[in-house]
This record gives sequence, structure tokens and C-alpha cells, in this order.
Amino acid sequence: MKRIFKNLLGVSAIVLLSAGVAGITTYKVMDKSSQNSISRSTNFNDVFENSPTVRMASYNNAAAQPVDLTVAAENSLHAVVHIKSIQHSKVQTYKRAPDIFDFFFGYDERGSKQRVQTPSRVGFGSGVIISSDGYIVTNNHVIDGADEISVKLNDNRDFLGRVIGTDPRTDLALVKIEGEDLPTLPVGDSDALKVGEWVLAVGNPFNLTSTVTAGIVSAKARTLGVYQQGIESFIQTDAAINEGNSGGALVNVRGELIGINAVLSSPTGAYAGYGFAIPTSIMTKVVADLKQYGTVQRAVLGVMGNSPSEIRFVDEEVSKEIKKKMDELGVVDGVLVVEVLENSSASAAGIKVDDVITGIEGKKVTNMAGLQEELAKHRPGDKVTIKLIRNKKEQNISVELKNEQGTTKVVKKSGMEILGAAFRELPDDLKQQLRLRSGIQVTGVSSGKMKEAGIRQGFIILTANGVRMNKVEDLEGVLQQAVKTPEQVIFLTGMFPSGKRVNYAVNLSEE
Repeated sequence: MKRIFKNLLGVSAIVLLSAGVAGITTYKVMDKSSQNSISRSTNFNDVFENSPTVRMASYNNAAAQPVDLTVAAENSLHAVVHIKSIQHSKVQTYKRAPDIFDFFFGYDERGSKQRVQTPSRVGFGSGVIISSDGYIVTNNHVIDGADEISVKLNDNRDFLGRVIGTDPRTDLALVKIEGEDLPTLPVGDSDALKVGEWVLAVGNPFNLTSTVTAGIVSAKARTLGVYQQGIESFIQTDAAINEGNSGGALVNVRGELIGINAVLSSPTGAYAGYGFAIPTSIMTKVVADLKQYGTVQRAVLGVMGNSPSEIRFVDEEVSKEIKKKMDELGVVDGVLVVEVLENSSASAAGIKVDDVITGIEGKKVTNMAGLQEELAKHRPGDKVTIKLIRNKKEQNISVELKNEQGTTKVVKKSGMEILGAAFRELPDDLKQQLRLRSGIQVTGVSSGKMKEAGIRQGFIILTANGVRMNKVEDLEGVLQQAVKTPEQVIFLTGMFPSGKRVNYAVNLSEE
């Protein structure tokens, strides 16, 4: 039974909005002047306070007219920007696999490599200015892999954007442009949003700038399964959302930002169904973490669970089994716990399999998406009260939330800069000389984790945590995984050009 629950994933025909540039790394420029601009006196958290000056676009009873959306639309247009992400042409080397002719004429490994020049790629999307000094929220997939980011305002002013931080698990990114007194969109409370409420989708669909569409909130806390290991609790709307709307604003009738448009569900790839937006209840905490820490301080409860409503379209039989078990406990809505992870917040607090979570911090929980949304508001170290049903009895359990490493410590940005070293792919002549098939070489060591481990310039890394090193990106991938483990260690095997074999353990923790 547990295996069935763990293997179930919701499947939907989903098309991510905007032709976001594909790639591995995101272009980042961090010079001293830009760092100073980040730390100016502007209180970043003030942008999340509801604006008392926003006018209400109310229903006109006297004229018997529907809700007036003109004020909300006008205010939103100036704060929603057009984003162009550019990936420059690059030369990549590919290794040709042996074919039948090599069997007869011999296979020359040196001549098997082919150099291919990739074309430049351009993607378009949207973003929302949330502070007057130029912080912009957008989707991660809009700027992912971009070498250059161009931002155009509604008044046709152009700026170069730089990435402050990204969070693929929520598909959010924080971008900065250098400007003052820029138009902003006040951030509203998505928790207060009601199904049936009028909303506007503002963005740049099909590269058509400054476009507004209207609709209603069709559902809340919707999960789709489009983000791998991601956090999903979408606002669903029938306002038209198309390619290019990604990163744009979902706005209520008061002209407040209540969501970042991210996904459309359509059989054609264009608007023919529903759009989905990331609620500001998730966005506000994510972007605040990105600005302060460079990465999200994510609190993890440490349970795997399901609710009948979330999986009934995937497996009706399993959904009935879950519902039957919840009926036996006298529960209609909630998350049935099917597994509790070791060394997690839940296990430390005594949460058990077959408990049904029905609330957190006074908020009702009806499904896993709603539980994820509430957890996304907290940081490791926060204490929350979980309401659950066990053996037909309601209990309130205090839980101290932990991070993915099972601690309450601040997680540092997992970029290569923490290693304090520079690397290059091993040149072919050195490979031939040392009879190596792969490897990356340390070309310089400054202060950082590599120096603390005793690694010197010239060291050739052959494997990292058992993964063979072919290019620098391989080490970056191992690093990103290692910082999420309780051990926080990278074990390196390799050699120096002299032929001496050496092993190192690189401690990534702050202690």
C-alpha cells in the first residue's frame, strides 16, 4: 500500500509558459557597486506590506455595472516588465561513437571528437517590479541558462538585468535592474483570495507587450506535478494566459499582486483552458530569502502523504482506499501520512503513519498542496502547531521545523564560489600524457573549502562522491547535492601531473 502511495504522481498536459532559454548556468554579475545598491536603506520587506493607498475598484450599484477593472489594469501595466533572455552561441565538443567503419579501419579517439557551434537562442517572458529600486520577480524558467537578460519597461526604457537568486523548486527568480523611483505593484494577500473573485493576468503573451486579460479565480491550492520535487499550490484562473505571460502578474481588483503567472494547461499549447499562478503566500518568503541568503531557507516536515482529491484522477481504486481509511477515522479532508522520513521534523515530533493532518498554524489543510503552501511560509527553526487526527481523536502537536539536512542551520548558497577554486576541463594532451579518459583540473586555489582540505593548484579531480568528472558542471552538480545531505562532504579522488594519486575530503559545513 505504501509503495503505491509513494509512486503516484499526478500527470497533466502542461506547457510551461514562455520560451525560456534552456541551459545549465544562469548569468550573474556581482560587482562592488551592484552589491552596494542591494544594501541601500530601502527596507526590502516593506514591499510585502499591503498598500493603504491602493484604490478599490468596486462594483457600481447605481449604474448596475460589473466590477471596474480599469484602475487595477492601469496600475499594473507600468509595473509589469518585458524580459528577454539571451543565450549566446557556444562551441561544444562532442565525442563520436565508434561505427562499423572503425571496425575495419581503426578507431582514433583523438579524431573522434567533433566541435559544434550552437546557435544563439532568445526567449521572452514577463516580470513584476516589487520595489522602487529595481527588484523584479519572474519565473525561473524565463531566465534559466541566460547569458544576458534585457528588461524593458512599459515606458520603453531598457535595462540590463542581473540574477540575484533562483529557486527551481518553486519556479521563481529574483532579478535586479539599476534604477530609482521605478513603478511598483503592491503585494497583496493571496490567502484572502476567494474562488469566484475577479482577477487580471498582466504580461507579454506572444511577445505582445502590455497585455491585460480578465477572468475569475477558478480554484486554489491546485497541484499539477509539473515541477520535479517542486512545491506546487497554484491559483487556477480562466483569465487567458499564453506563452510570454510567464513571470507576469495575477492582480486582484484592488490592483494588488496576488500571484506570478507560471503555467497553462491546454491541449494545444495556447490558451484553451486554464492558467495557473504561484501565490504570493509562497512568493514573498522565497524572494526575501533569495535577496538575504542567495538561496531559499526551506522548512521540511518530512512526511509523504496523499489526499483522495489529489489522486482520484490518477488511480481511482487507490483514492477509494484512502477515502475508506479516512472515513474510518471520521475525517473528510486532510493529508493521510503514508511515510515519515528519518531524522525529520515529523519524526522528532512523533507524527506517525496513518495520521491525518488537517491543519497547520490554525489554517485548514485539505490536501498536500495546501500543506506545502503553509510550510513554504516558514524557515528552519520555526515552531508550528500541526493539527491531526489519530485513532479518531484530534491532537495538536508542536513541531520544530528542520531543513533538508535535518538541522535548523542557515543553508548557504550552493554555488561553486564556496569551494574557493578555479577549474578547467583536462586538455587532450594532458589526458594522453597521463593516459586518462576524463578529469577536471584545479587551476587556482584561494581561500575556501578546497584550501581548507589541503588541495593545491594542478590537482586533477577524477571522481567526486563516486561521480566521474568530465566537465566542470559535473562537479557543480555533485556540490549542489552534497550541501543538501547531513554529512555535507565531497570525497575527491584524483592525481597530480607527476602521477601521484591523492584522495581528499572537502568539508562543506560552516563549523
